[in-house]
Amino acid sequence: MRTTRHDQIDAYDPLRTGAVLEVGDTETVTADVVIVGSGMGGSTLAWELRDRDLDVLVVERGRFLPREAENSQASEMFLAGRYKTAEPWFDGKTGESFQPGVYYWVGGNTKFYGGSLPRFRASDFEETQHYDGISPKWPFRYNDLEPFYAEAERLYQVHGNDGEDPTEPPRSSPYPLPPLPHEPVIERFATSLRAQGLHPFHTPNAMNLTTQEQRRQATAADGTPSQTDHKSEAENRALRPALHSEKVRLLTEAKVTRLLTDPSGSRIVAAEAAFRGRTLRIVANQFVVSAGAVNSAALLLRSANEQNPNGLGNSSGLLGRNYMVHNSTFFMGLNPFRKNTTAWQKTLGINDWYVAGPANEYPLGNLQMLGKLQAAHVKSARPWAPMWALGMVTDRSLDIYLTTEDLPTPTNRVRVDGDRIVIDWTPNNVAPHRELVGRVSTAVRKSGYPIILTERMGIATNSHTCGTAVAGTDPATSVLDPTCRSHDIGNLWVVDGSFFPSSAALNPALTIAANALRVAPEIAAAAQ
Repeated sequence: MRTTRHDQIDAYDPLRTGAVLEVGDTETVTADVVIVGSGMGGSTLAWELRDRDLDVLVVERGRFLPREAENSQASEMFLAGRYKTAEPWFDGKTGESFQPGVYYWVGGNTKFYGGSLPRFRASDFEETQHYDGISPKWPFRYNDLEPFYAEAERLYQVHGNDGEDPTEPPRSSPYPLPPLPHEPVIERFATSLRAQGLHPFHTPNAMNLTTQEQRRQATAADGTPSQTDHKSEAENRALRPALHSEKVRLLTEAKVTRLLTDPSGSRIVAAEAAFRGRTLRIVANQFVVSAGAVNSAALLLRSANEQNPNGLGNSSGLLGRNYMVHNSTFFMGLNPFRKNTTAWQKTLGINDWYVAGPANEYPLGNLQMLGKLQAAHVKSARPWAPMWALGMVTDRSLDIYLTTEDLPTPTNRVRVDGDRIVIDWTPNNVAPHRELVGRVSTAVRKSGYPIILTERMGIATNSHTCGTAVAGTDPATSVLDPTCRSHDIGNLWVVDGSFFPSSAALNPALTIAANALRVAPEIAAAAQ
């Protein structure tokens, strides 16, 4: 086993920095801490462990995503499927396969996200009554995570503005960078919303766009990769800097298929990975799973053995259950007589109906703008429409993403059937989402967009998955303890969105990153 530099072996790394593990003919690799997955949780954890005198190995099933002109072409992403790498999953109700919205590249799903990095509200960590039931409290409070939110915002270079959002929780420090200003069309929209008594705010985001040309380059970046480093994501802000340390290494094209325990079944001794046509054994002291809420649960379920017949860390029977994915709708306001010349729209949000109050008995959710829809984005939703017609629509549309919290339900779950991943999912808490769509429709029409088009997201939209290995204080009702360590297996940790007791109604990426920073000292101490 030896370490080599990116510029010697891997053309997929655009900056050629850090250390990639070259395995050669060996059958076994060793480390102090193995991190399975290089998305927001795994890469942030590697960054935080980089100076702790531990041999850290990040194992990623994908490769470095190439930088090429096609990165910013929505047609390549959404019509040609250029960067789709996930195997099909299966709908537990119908048995039919579907293509999930997850991606296996270094940096994980953050390579394709829109850079939206809000903090959860303080109420999201507390027990909350919703229309369809209770959203449970977390095993730690907002104030416990707040310092790590601040650190994560600095790491990911978050732009924002204090004091605009009436639901914003307390902060120990201001946003690291000023907000991205609205372009003229969005500024007019914000003015109209304020005139209606609403409180539009500049959304916290990780897009470093200082010129209009950079905005034009990023137009499709909400859903596609970026050719530049203007978008802060897990690879460029956390993993690549971590790889400058001699103590952090990366193994690509290695799919971890099983975790192996000692004879007692209470400690993991190795991971098995499919690596370029052969099986690689990875031995470590501590094992951190961060492959995404679905794949992390699937890995632990597939690792069942005689001592753990229902999967590793599953004495509660909750592993894979309480799958949450948000109620979400793509929303377009259309004015046929007015073109929308905005290059990067994702600068405005509304949380006026996020918590219950005089205007709404139950929480309704969040409004945020989309980067800017193009014809290729909407073709799959309207396959019968010609591209020229879709282009005329998206040239004149105001594009919005609406999110309402869904609730943890044991029957919503991830299962494995041999090599297949099966998703059992029935949407819940849907009535508040319909109410949110209705209220936004009214506000958008008053703002000068008389035609409303909506598309509710279904089982194949998986960008905000969470809840499949819930954290809590009671081993009978949770999979992980409050530090995200398995109740059952002392050297197993899960640091992606699997640990979420509830989904809130906001993008989860910053909360995943902040939590990885929070639990890193616990993992480091256990590995010593």
